[in-house]
Amino acid sequence: MPKEKAGRNKTIDISVEEGHPYLDKCISVNQPVEGSTILDKTILGDCLMVMPLLPNGFVDLLIADPPYNLDKDFNGRKFKKTSDELYAAYTENWVQKVIPLLKPNATIYVCCDWQSSAAVGNVLKRHFFIQNRITWQREKGRGALSNWKNGMEDIWFATNSKTYTFHVEDVKVRRKVIAPYKIDGEPKDWEETESGNFRNTYPSNFWDDISIPYWSMPENTAHPTQKPEKLLAKLILASSSEGDIVFDPFLGSGSTSVTAKKLNRHFVGIEMNEQYCVWAEKRLEMAEVNHSIQGYADGVFWERNTAAMQKKWDNARMML
Repeated sequence: MPKEKAGRNKTIDISVEEGHPYLDKCISVNQPVEGSTILDKTILGDCLMVMPLLPNGFVDLLIADPPYNLDKDFNGRKFKKTSDELYAAYTENWVQKVIPLLKPNATIYVCCDWQSSAAVGNVLKRHFFIQNRITWQREKGRGALSNWKNGMEDIWFATNSKTYTFHVEDVKVRRKVIAPYKIDGEPKDWEETESGNFRNTYPSNFWDDISIPYWSMPENTAHPTQKPEKLLAKLILASSSEGDIVFDPFLGSGSTSVTAKKLNRHFVGIEMNEQYCVWAEKRLEMAEVNHSIQGYADGVFWERNTAAMQKKWDNARMML
């Protein structure tokens, strides 16, 4: 008998058998298709086989989270660690297939771990304009007796041309003001509230305000490498506009599609694992009634564990 979850445990872990109505919402692509066929859909299949069948030039924003060069079991599908050279060849393979799908002014984000970051960056440099490399703090990570705890991951930020979208005002971070400065008794570049003093600051390429999904969060699934909606929201708000198409060829449990939907973007995702497709479609259904994103409210991203943000998040959860 499966262990009964605690009442506050929101983890989505329904089986394929239970989730067949969600799996039925996914589509298969076995021949060339038009954009209208795949818009706002989860495609069940291998992205390396599917991408050559998708229409050219439909993607405004690519967010790719391929398997890292690590030993990892994805619900029975095992990805084995290999050499940097072979992982670079794997990256080159899927990048070559995604290039025709991009609009001329498209933006590209690719997630990776620190060990394969250089290999991934070198591949992207051959095809795109590298704009930056984001490093974000995972907060979680295994301790090590003879090494530093690995708590960081990278995201490469590249563009298809020198003309691209970047809405910096939409991704400001709200931080506590430790030493408030006033002019004539009035706050200078900060806001005084009942919850404390805050300033909206321009984002850097180091993100320390992200929380990995955990068991009491409605977005949490049993996927082993799920990305937080807050992280995806930063990428989507900065590098796309409402109505744009966000494409994720390694969809996993659906974080990119779900976040795009919550932020009024179109989405297309490809995932080869039926179990993860079920969870993605379940989350898309939940997004119909709950558009909240943990850590993002009032048009700004709040620091991790901010008391005011926690109150807003608790209120949102009560609506579920």
